[in-house]
Amino acid sequence: MEELSIFVDESGDAGETSTYYLITIVLHDQSEDIGQILAPYEADLRVRQIDDIPMHLGPLLNGNDDYKGLGVSTRKALLNGFRVMAGKLPFQYMTFAYRKSEFAGYESLFNSMKRDLILSIFDNIDFFQKFGKIKVYYDNGQSVVTNALHDAVEYALAREAVIYRDAKPADYRLFQLADYICTLELTALKYQAHADTATDRMFFGQWGSFKKNYLKKLRKHRLD
Repeated sequence: MEELSIFVDESGDAGETSTYYLITIVLHDQSEDIGQILAPYEADLRVRQIDDIPMHLGPLLNGNDDYKGLGVSTRKALLNGFRVMAGKLPFQYMTFAYRKSEFAGYESLFNSMKRDLILSIFDNIDFFQKFGKIKVYYDNGQSVVTNALHDAVEYALAREAVIYRDAKPADYRLFQLADYICTLELTALKYQAHADTATDRMFFGQWGSFKKNYLKKLRKHRLD
């Protein structure tokens, strides 16, 4: 029985704090082993004597949370190592981005998110239906994501094929990948809106450099 794992992360909030709200879904066919890709990445961290901090790209860029006290050069090394490793992983992804000012409130954002998830699943129904078991990993961080995800997946696919599990990013590299993708897609929106920050440019360079070294390589994995 083929098994699909889905890892979900979001960027932004349903309130007024952020300009955008993004949800990223990473899809991984469990028959494709990733152990041989993760091992060199983890070995490189040990050789460099860098702590294996679960990737959380926003705090990494800003030097917050677990990255507090780490210098820019160390954080750049962590980012580059994860970027190289991510490029080798067998996965596909979908990201949905919303400018919150275009929605009247929580309910309209939720309805748009649910609709987009359902349509994307139906657009790729042959892909999803080849899996006899689907496991969705999400930390239930925000109710808008939880509700939209449950409604969309259960509407478009057989409910008995779906298993929901609370998950912690530290336990799954692919969960960390979802966070990484979400932040990169948000950063792309910022560059395109000429709202990029000094921190963005310090880590990614100008738009052309970011597009060449990060965005184009990442989007080869998009599920169209």
